[in-house]
Amino acid sequence: MIDCRFLLGKDGASLVGFQVSGHADFGDVGKDVVCAAVSSAVYLVANTITDVLHAEASAVDEEGYLCVQVAERDAHLCRTILEGLKLHLFGLEEQYPQAIHVSYEEV
Repeated sequence: MIDCRFLLGKDGASLVGFQVSGHADFGDVGKDVVCAAVSSAVYLVANTITDVLHAEASAVDEEGYLCVQVAERDAHLCRTILEGLKLHLFGLEEQYPQAIHVSYEEV
């Protein structure tokens, strides 16, 4: 199962990043539509935050794990793209509840 956690800022409401780990195991390797949908979306958002918006952010990318956390002072720059990712991933969770779980975590 893919575990997606949206990171909430000190105020407990603002999105400041996300962590995604695991594998959907929904299909054969290379043909897993859930993994493909999640991977494409999270890398789009990570690259937009770091390389387009140039927000101050930390990023960790390892096999089966991606974490992006934006500095509190730049959270406002990334709010829209993180909200879009949240909508996308919650939609996937609704379609494929056996393959993906989305939650929140305060940092």
